[in-house]
Amino acid sequence: MKRISIVFLQMVVVLMGIVALLIMIRFPLTEGRAANLNLLSIYTDPFILYGYAASIAFFVALYKAFKLLGYIGQNKVFSLYSVKALKRIKYCAIVLSVLIVLAGLYIRLFHNKADDPAGFLAMCILATFASIIVATATAIFEKLLQNAIDMKSENDLTI
Repeated sequence: MKRISIVFLQMVVVLMGIVALLIMIRFPLTEGRAANLNLLSIYTDPFILYGYAASIAFFVALYKAFKLLGYIGQNKVFSLYSVKALKRIKYCAIVLSVLIVLAGLYIRLFHNKADDPAGFLAMCILATFASIIVATATAIFEKLLQNAIDMKSENDLTI
């Protein structure tokens, strides 16, 4: 890939992280659960803190994607570092999907009976589906890359 494409993709990854961070800061202020809370209570709410803790997997995956793009830019795509980055992205996607399902189950079981959790549960289903797609695609790329590295090392030994 051309260097400009790699830099563009890295900027997209950084922009995704910034947008996600801004949403995480702004959303609790507008959410219905925090309507009657003061600023300190909003950010110490256990469910909101759970959302912040769960987002760690998302940001680690973004960081690893940024690093993977760096390896591609340095022509080190066929290296064990790339395979490790893909493996970490896969694990982060799996962890994120499990944490989203747990949040959805918590809201489904323990929500206020006067509140309708359908919107939140729909978002949980979509986010879990997206995480599973990312984990599956990453696992496929990891296997392909590992096979290519194995074939390259076999060819290097025979030469």
